Amino acid sequence: MITLKGNIVYLRALEPEDLEFVYHIENNEDIWEVSNTSTPYSRFLIKQYLENAQQDIYEAKQLRLAICLANDNRIIGLIDLFDFDPKNLRAGIGIVIENTKDRVQGFGKEALELLINYSFTKLNLHQLYANIGTENTASLKLFSNFGFQKIGIKKDWNFSQGKYTDEAIFQLINTKF
Repeated sequence: MITLKGNIVYLRALEPEDLEFVYHIENNEDIWEVSNTSTPYSRFLIKQYLENAQQDIYEAKQLRLAICLANDNRIIGLIDLFDFDPKNLRAGIGIVIENTKDRVQGFGKEALELLINYSFTKLNLHQLYANIGTENTASLKLFSNFGFQKIGIKKDWNFSQGKYTDEAIFQLINTKF
């Protein structure tokens, strides 16, 4: 089981007990825009997903970890590696902090730092990328602060709340490789 520890948060593998938290996040329409979700998920489907969450990243091509507070072990969000490509040594990365009161507290920053370090030192990835809506200023700032470079804009990429919005693609190259 993966556990990555920081000062204020730690990342851990998902457990069956996380069913209600994952169910709530996946069905929170306020978050759908950042997660490219458009339909609700049943508890049954999420339970099946959690039962298979122990798969190795090389098998599943993704890794989803719970973001937990170090002081009380409360789960506050999820962070993912997706589209894992072991041949080209790259993956997409995404993060969501569920509750707005837990945002802008440094939790996401430390979680992202932990997963970037894990990706480059343990998985030996050459690059990470992130797809971020151009109106999501908090995520744009967060990823930019870690050296992610905007490499392009996908025009009218997402349709949300009756209008099309652009999405930026950011990339971080592991220069130590």
